[in-house]
Amino acid sequence: MKIVCSNRKAKRDYHIEERMEAGISLVGTEVKSLREGTVHLQDAYAAIENGEIFLHNAHISPYKEGNRFNHEPKRTRKLLMHKREIRRLIGKIQQKSFTLIPLSFYFNNEGKVKVELGLAKGKRAYDKRREIAERDANRELRREFKDRQSG
Repeated sequence: MKIVCSNRKAKRDYHIEERMEAGISLVGTEVKSLREGTVHLQDAYAAIENGEIFLHNAHISPYKEGNRFNHEPKRTRKLLMHKREIRRLIGKIQQKSFTLIPLSFYFNNEGKVKVELGLAKGKRAYDKRREIAERDANRELRREFKDRQSG
C-alpha cells in the first residue's frame, strides 16, 4: 500500500469516530497526477447527494504532460461504496451531526486508488487546547523518566 497524500489537519480539527475505505472515480490524467503525488486534501469533504457520495474540494494538480485532455483540479469526484454502507452513513450523518472527511489517498496492493474516509465530529477550541496541554504533559513525563533512567 502506497500512501499518496494524507490530511494531517483532520486529526487536529476533528474527533474521528470511524474510518472506512472507498473507491474513487478518476479520469486518466488524475491517476497519473496521483502517482506523482500532487494532491491536496486541505479543505476537502465528502457529501451524500441523491444516495451517492461525492468528494468536493480535493485538489489534484493537472498532469504536466496532459495537454488539452487534462482534468479540472478541483472537480467533484464520485466515491464508490456499497449502497448498504451509504445508507448507514446517511443515518449517522443526519442523527448525530457527523461529517465525512477524506483522511488519505493511497494505492492498494492491486494498484487501485482508494480514499480513506473518516466519520468525524468537529472539535471545539477548548478541546484543541486540552489536547495540546495533555501532549505537552506527556512529553514532560517521558523526558523526566528518561533523565532518571540515564542518570
